[in-house]
Amino acid sequence: MKELEAIRQQLDRLDRLEDPTVGLTALHGDVTQSRLKILEQLQAGVTGLREENREVRRRQDRMISDLNETRGELRQLLDLVDVLRPLAPPGWPGDTSGEGTQTPREEAVQPPEPEAGYGSSAGAEGHPPVSTNTDSQGGTMENTGHRPQPETGEDQDLALKRAIEAAYQGAGTSAGRPSAAAPQPSAGAEDPQVAHGVLLLKAAGVASAELIAHRDTWEWLAALAVDHSHFRTPPSVEDIKEGRVQTVLSGRSLIALLIELWNTRSTATPLQGDFALAMTTYNRIAAKLTDVTGQGETIRIVLDDGLPHEAGD
Repeated sequence: MKELEAIRQQLDRLDRLEDPTVGLTALHGDVTQSRLKILEQLQAGVTGLREENREVRRRQDRMISDLNETRGELRQLLDLVDVLRPLAPPGWPGDTSGEGTQTPREEAVQPPEPEAGYGSSAGAEGHPPVSTNTDSQGGTMENTGHRPQPETGEDQDLALKRAIEAAYQGAGTSAGRPSAAAPQPSAGAEDPQVAHGVLLLKAAGVASAELIAHRDTWEWLAALAVDHSHFRTPPSVEDIKEGRVQTVLSGRSLIALLIELWNTRSTATPLQGDFALAMTTYNRIAAKLTDVTGQGETIRIVLDDGLPHEAGD
């Protein structure tokens, strides 16, 4: 009887395994539901990590852009110090050079002077010639009393603005009348800051500029100028053949792009990608703005040397 009872219990267990509520079928359903829940949790976690990685990348790009801007401002301050050092009075605490070595330093670094072709008003308000050392130049001690006082930052900004305005008016006259006898400054005497200011003024008068480049180049340009207050993202970027894109920039966005390209060109490390892209793009835009005739046409900037030039390009 005991053996029969044991066999009966074993048969009852086999019946329970086949029961859909507590047997193998129910166990399979529980395992399947647990697997789906685990997959959902993993998918949610992976999605959150992806969003965090994207945010970290955006912050990193923003920090790199801020560091580049800071680096450019420091470079400009160093250049300004080099320009103002010759104008400092003798015995200035920051002047570490002696009297014997002062003349070569002052002769090597001279403040930028307005060009001769910009008119007498710009020349009268520019930097007058500074006598470096009366002993080396054969002058007398009386000449040191006529040394001009150092100009402040506001005076330099005002002089630069007037030089840019004079150069822009001269460029506009020569562009409107090619045969007119407008004074043209020589390439060697042209101040880069004045030339950059003239480009900004010309870009301000542009309604729209068509840009053709590879999508990778356009993404770099957009990321470079996106943080500038005057840059506006174009409403559409059209894909054309072989990976190229075509878009239209306003004059305001063109100003922002020129400013960022100017800063990147000054601060980027030579023989690197940022320097090459900034230099090439800036020169292409400058070439198109130089040829603007004021007839209301849309300028066309092409960053593709493999694209055949059309008539009028």
